[in-house]
Amino acid sequence: MKKFGNILWGLVFIVVGLIIGCNAMGITDINIFFTGWWTLFIIVPSFIGLFKDESKTWDIILLVIGIVLFLCTRDILSFNIIGKLIFPFILVMIGLSFIFKDAFRTKVNEKIRKLNSERVDGEDFCATFSGIKSDFNGQEFKGANIDAIFGGVDIDLTQAVVTHDQIINASAIFGGIDIRIPSGVNIKIKSTPIFGGVSNKAKNDMNESLPTIYINAFCLFGGVDVK
Repeated sequence: MKKFGNILWGLVFIVVGLIIGCNAMGITDINIFFTGWWTLFIIVPSFIGLFKDESKTWDIILLVIGIVLFLCTRDILSFNIIGKLIFPFILVMIGLSFIFKDAFRTKVNEKIRKLNSERVDGEDFCATFSGIKSDFNGQEFKGANIDAIFGGVDIDLTQAVVTHDQIINASAIFGGIDIRIPSGVNIKIKSTPIFGGVSNKAKNDMNESLPTIYINAFCLFGGVDVK
């Protein structure tokens, strides 16, 4: 799904490039700055976000907002009415995302619940208006709870020993969390982003014989970066 999202981005740039080039050569006369063109900066990224593996809640919300704004610029809907309803709409969607985020009992959700219920050892990191940096050089990793509140946490697991499936519960609230993943493990992510997000740059071969690190991320005006 992530590769398909990259393909869509590639197609977007190719199409825009071809239109600009053909206009310059006089082959076409397509006005890319049509009324409401700026709403595409909301519509296109959120639409492509639907094809990624991370949580799609906010992509759906932003896609709806982008389409509504576009319709307003075309005088199909009224800015006055939408302006009054957009903030309560966002609040309602936030509430629904909290209520139904675990409603669909996927395998990842089930595994995360199981690992959290069985977790005995592990590390806890909490950075509030501060920063924490830690590594697991040759140590066995047994899971972790990571909270970054107006702060930052950098966890280096590249030299850690991972023998079984483990869970990382990461909460970034107006803060940032960097997690460096070791080789020889799978990565599965469940995220709840609210004006934030999770970036997964780690190599993931999804070999069933390897242990898996599950990352259960919550981002509120913050971000989790998996490397």
